[in-house]
Amino acid sequence: MGKRLARILFVMVLLSPMFESRAEDLSSRVIKHSFKNGLVLLMVERHASPTVSFQITYKAGSVNEIPGITGIAHLYEHMAFKGTEKIGTKDYPSEKPVLESLDRTFAELKEERERGELGNAEKIKKLEATMDLLEKKESLYSIPNEVGEIYRRNGATGFNASTGKDFTNYTVSLPSNRLSLWIALESDRMTHPVLREFYKEKQVVLEERRMRTENSPNGKLYEALMRTAFWVHPYGLPVIGWSQDVQSLSRKQTEDFFKTYYGINNIVISIVGDIQPDQVIREMEKTFGRIPSRPVPPAVPFVEPRQEGERRTHIEFDANPLIYIGYHRPAVSHADSIIFDIIDSLLSDGRTSRMYKHLVVQKQIAQSIGTDSATPGGKYPSLFFITAAPRAPHSLEELEQGIDDEISLLKTEPVSSTEIQKLKNQFDGSLIRGMESNSGLAGQLSYYEALTGDWKYLLRIRKELENVKAEDIIRVAQKYFVNANKVVATLSKTGSNEKVQNEKP
Repeated sequence: MGKRLARILFVMVLLSPMFESRAEDLSSRVIKHSFKNGLVLLMVERHASPTVSFQITYKAGSVNEIPGITGIAHLYEHMAFKGTEKIGTKDYPSEKPVLESLDRTFAELKEERERGELGNAEKIKKLEATMDLLEKKESLYSIPNEVGEIYRRNGATGFNASTGKDFTNYTVSLPSNRLSLWIALESDRMTHPVLREFYKEKQVVLEERRMRTENSPNGKLYEALMRTAFWVHPYGLPVIGWSQDVQSLSRKQTEDFFKTYYGINNIVISIVGDIQPDQVIREMEKTFGRIPSRPVPPAVPFVEPRQEGERRTHIEFDANPLIYIGYHRPAVSHADSIIFDIIDSLLSDGRTSRMYKHLVVQKQIAQSIGTDSATPGGKYPSLFFITAAPRAPHSLEELEQGIDDEISLLKTEPVSSTEIQKLKNQFDGSLIRGMESNSGLAGQLSYYEALTGDWKYLLRIRKELENVKAEDIIRVAQKYFVNANKVVATLSKTGSNEKVQNEKP
């Protein structure tokens, strides 16, 4: 269930009658420790196996970008795997001047390229050749993926990272006797990162963009929907960045972004597993605890103005047709948020969900259909998101009408108590499974602490769910699922005659 609701499932079950005692148990077992420099640490001691899961959540993501530097948060995530002044290098004092020469050469190259037709083609060619030579020289000093190799040799699993709209996460699980190793590596990555192989890695990111967006019908349509839905707020910008922006990013710009948003006081760390919390705090105090805090990062200054009419956009691509629909909704912290979660599950959670049963099975006008309660993020107002593909020979128009009919039902017909109870049962069942994973628990604790400032928010969600009534669903559907709040993006094969209205100017 790729939905926000899925993130809270493991807690939901705790509050069902058979798990209330376990909820109280969890509430008392989560230890929250705040270091003097502002770092927040959450811990749960579980000794079922001699392993520990770690998650570092930076309260920064692509929402902190502006046009011109789009993709910088995602690019930094890539660079965080390149090592430090001690790791990933054979000789940092000798490597450093090479990196600086690369920066100076790139600055000259960028300036010349930005002159467009007035640029000196011969000078550009020479600078590109110099970049190639310097990158080869740089490779003589670097040790690729040394951080990952150290973790691998010490039994790590799940060593990974992800960049989203609101947050950036770094995860790994280790044998419990490797706590000191994790502390040493991660505190070093926070304090002495070296953005080596920077210009080479930008090409990796650009290739990733080509694969996942420019050559992907889903990627292209998603980007078109976001661009149409958000004219002001950075939720409309792509996480991976615009190609031109990524190409022009410099190492200094990326380092400056790190210094601004990756301060120790803008981080939540969660540790779950075979630990002794007092020992963890003592060891982290000697490393993480000594990292100076930084000025509070600037708040996102952009507020998306209220949409004043339905918006549509259309793209042509050599692929089967698709339709994406979004309805503007408030942030996850809003009181109505739980209702969107319920509607999300009612419409598309499993083969007995309303949209799957009616549009895929009974009417057979959809090949696939799905929803998400909060796309592309949750910290700021976002979209209730619907994705669907028509089943031939049915058209996009027929499918959209079918989706509209399902939305209309939500506005007029009360959801039965049986459906609501079924949803709660699904929550509880999924929660049991979520409880088994140290990494899942670590991820949820970090997410809600970063989102709301209090991990216990996820316990409150389950209590709110108990109080939801059928009339609440009707009220929310009538308020938010209206044409003035609707954004539609369609994709059809190149050469089709789709009509597009109200496209962004």
